[in-house]
Amino acid sequence: MATPARGEVRVDGLPPALVSVVRGIDTLSDWSGRIVCWLIIPLVGSLTYEVVARYVFGAPTAWAFDVSYMLYGALFMLGAGYALYRGGHIRTDMLYQNWSPRTQGGIDGVCYLFLFFPAMLFLFWMGGQEAWHSWQIRETSDQSPWHPPLYPFKAVIPLTALLLLIQGVSEFLKSVYAVRSGRLYAKRETFEI
Repeated sequence: MATPARGEVRVDGLPPALVSVVRGIDTLSDWSGRIVCWLIIPLVGSLTYEVVARYVFGAPTAWAFDVSYMLYGALFMLGAGYALYRGGHIRTDMLYQNWSPRTQGGIDGVCYLFLFFPAMLFLFWMGGQEAWHSWQIRETSDQSPWHPPLYPFKAVIPLTALLLLIQGVSEFLKSVYAVRSGRLYAKRETFEI
């Protein structure tokens, strides 16, 4: 059998349709993470502006704090699917790394089915209801005199759950592959910014 070219993944024993699904989902998560990472620029910009305005000119802003926590929250939450794709979520590696790929896949598969998917579906449902209500009433914050709109940021919650659910499908399929083949699914090369 030929050696796979750079950027390709050899996945013996997994139907080509499932390989395409996994690759498609991983690409979506990769690109969503790369798009969301750009939120760091307005976040740093607003914080820098506030520091300069406050300490150099003695004129603090009414909006910088609100913008910073909203952008940070959006960055953190919307990046969760990308972090799952990249393996950045917490796991007990001192135990996990010593298990065989089959055992790792089995534990992952069970956890995705009985813990992850129900939790993300609940977050999607409840977050969606809260976001919908917030959009209907055009909710604003009463925490500052600026009264920024909250409804766009509440929409981040169900969007986060959706991105996590989609990437969770890919991770679940990878765990099924590990159980069936006894090998871990090798991630393809990712693009560099």
